[in-house]
Amino acid sequence: MNKQGSNNPDVDHSVTRRKFIGTTALGSAALLSGGLTSLLRQSASAIGGFDFIEATIPQLQAAMASGQLTSKQLTLDYIGRVQSLNPLLHSVIELNPDAAMIAADLDNERRHGHVRGLLHGIPLLVKDNIATADQMQTTAGSLALVNSRVPDDAVIIHRLREAGAVILGKANLGEWANFRALTSHILSPSAGAQGAETQSTRTI
Repeated sequence: MNKQGSNNPDVDHSVTRRKFIGTTALGSAALLSGGLTSLLRQSASAIGGFDFIEATIPQLQAAMASGQLTSKQLTLDYIGRVQSLNPLLHSVIELNPDAAMIAADLDNERRHGHVRGLLHGIPLLVKDNIATADQMQTTAGSLALVNSRVPDDAVIIHRLREAGAVILGKANLGEWANFRALTSHILSPSAGAQGAETQSTRTI
C-alpha cells in the first residue's frame, strides 16, 4: 500500500521487522480474543472519557457543544486509529496532512458561535475516486494517476466542506472502482493497484 511520491507521512506502509512483528501479533490477538471485531473494539481509545468509536454524529455534536470533545481531538484520535489499524486493514490510502488544522479552525468557529450544521467538525473518509483540491492525490486506486492533482473539489466535497466536515483522508477501492471489470471482485472488492486488499473501512 505504499503511495509513491506521496507527501503525506501519516500512512507509512514500508515493511520493517518491527511492523511485521506488530502486524502478526495483532492478527494473532484477533484470533485469540474472539475475532477481528473484538480486537478492534479493544483497541479503541477514548478522549476525556468519551468513547467516540460507536458514537453517532448527533452524539459527537453534543459532546463538542458541551466542551467534552473538540474536533481537533477527535480528528487526531481518528488519525491515530488509522495509523494503528491500517497495517492490518489496508483501508486508507492516504491521510489529509491538513486535517488537524482544518479541525482546529472549525473549533474556533464553534467557539465564536458559528456552527455550520450537523457535520461541523466531523471527520470523514472519502473514496479515492472523489476529487479533493488539497494536498491529497486523487488516483481512483490506480498507479497511472499517482501524484495527480485536481483543479477543484468535486461537488460533493465542496458541499461537505461547506457543511463543516473534515476530509480526513482517502479510502481504498478497487482500481477505477472496478469500472473496467465485467464482474465485481466478490472476494476482493477493494484490491486496486494503488492499495493492498482491504478490509472494511467501516471498521475504522
